Amino acid sequence: MIKFLLILFIGLLFESVGLVFLKKGIDQIGELKQVSIGEIARVVKDGVTNRYILLGTFFEAMFFGGLLFLLSKCDVSFLWPMTALSFVFSTFAAMMFLGERVSSVRWAGVVLIVLGAACITWSEKMNEKRAVLPQAAASPLDPGE
Repeated sequence: MIKFLLILFIGLLFESVGLVFLKKGIDQIGELKQVSIGEIARVVKDGVTNRYILLGTFFEAMFFGGLLFLLSKCDVSFLWPMTALSFVFSTFAAMMFLGERVSSVRWAGVVLIVLGAACITWSEKMNEKRAVLPQAAASPLDPGE
């Protein structure tokens, strides 16, 4: 479980760094002034040459690689809710690196996300304990031994 959480933690850091870079890049490029082929082409052209967009994409890809690894090792019903912790990491990153102000209502949401992730982690530990107990209890009574 420690290895899983370490990989998840690193992945969530990568995602938060990626989001910060993507936000900085899109702020430099500017928003769509109108929905047209020319304007979309401008944003795409500026995006593929913007260093912040490229760095953000790189870090998001690193997160995705870690996510794929973790998906190969554990249940989606456990892993995917745990990725909700990215909201926590992203909130702190937005405050520290983008200077965003976070309201008390948003912090309440962050706390609820942390509580939800804690419940999911606790349920996974309970499942692991249940899986071990029946095997240990069955061993002495197993007629095949």
